[in-house]
Amino acid sequence: MTTIVSILHVILALAMSPLLIGVINRVKAGFAGRQGQPLFQPYFDLAKLLRKGAVYSRTTTWIFRAAPVVGLAGAMVAVVLVPLGGLPGLLAFPGDLVVLAYVLGTTRFMTVLAALDTGSAFEGMGASREVQFSLLAEPVLLLSLAALGVCTRSLALSDIYAGLFAGGAGGVAATAAMVAAALLLVLLAENARIPVDDPNTHLELTMIHEVMVLDHGGVDLACIQYGAGVKLWVFSALLVGAAAPCRTGVAFADLALGVGGVFAVAVVVGVVESCMARLRLVRVPQMLVVGGVLAIAALLWALR
Repeated sequence: MTTIVSILHVILALAMSPLLIGVINRVKAGFAGRQGQPLFQPYFDLAKLLRKGAVYSRTTTWIFRAAPVVGLAGAMVAVVLVPLGGLPGLLAFPGDLVVLAYVLGTTRFMTVLAALDTGSAFEGMGASREVQFSLLAEPVLLLSLAALGVCTRSLALSDIYAGLFAGGAGGVAATAAMVAAALLLVLLAENARIPVDDPNTHLELTMIHEVMVLDHGGVDLACIQYGAGVKLWVFSALLVGAAAPCRTGVAFADLALGVGGVFAVAVVVGVVESCMARLRLVRVPQMLVVGGVLAIAALLWALR
């Protein structure tokens, strides 16, 4: 039964991840007093892109063509590894939290290589910013997961999230709260959301992720956008597992609560983007350092 529910989680993640972007856009439209885009607009955009062809510059190599596919494949592998709440991941083994970090790093590495492969100084600028911020975000992610691993004496993500609140929320409440705050900051940075980046703008002085994919089109851009939605689901699932101690013991009920929590995270992201302005680029490292301090504090609290 647990395996069946884990498979169902992967299917739901792959099918519903673009809907997270639609939820965020609808929340932002509500705050602005606008009708906004249809909730399923991301699906319409993906369908339109899949019907288009791609144009490649003569300066690009196979790296530019492979990067969108590798990025999407990495996001799908991450979904298979990540548990949802108390439900185990479809592929679980000791040390999979390190594998998850490497998989996410590989997708970023290929995106950066593709941006540099165009020979454009503009895309190179975005690539350098992406690498700089990821240098700060990745340690926060690993330290946060390590703090949860200390609480449960495990290195497997599924065991960590399944046993985190098994003995009651009181003993791990402080650690889980600090980890959840740190993971929220990582989620905003890794998914190019406000206050780090705005996926809906093309202002060259402030773009980070969007500038790296300006030369992609058609099916390639569809892979990038779909992969971004899947990646947002992955980080939302990690955040929900640390922030929501709800465990019913019934697999399908836990799955429903987990999926609801993922969409609740999308609502939170929409609220954050509606209430905050984008930070100056020099302030983004400071925000990620705050996340690192929270993660270190959580780890030390767990080790006390």
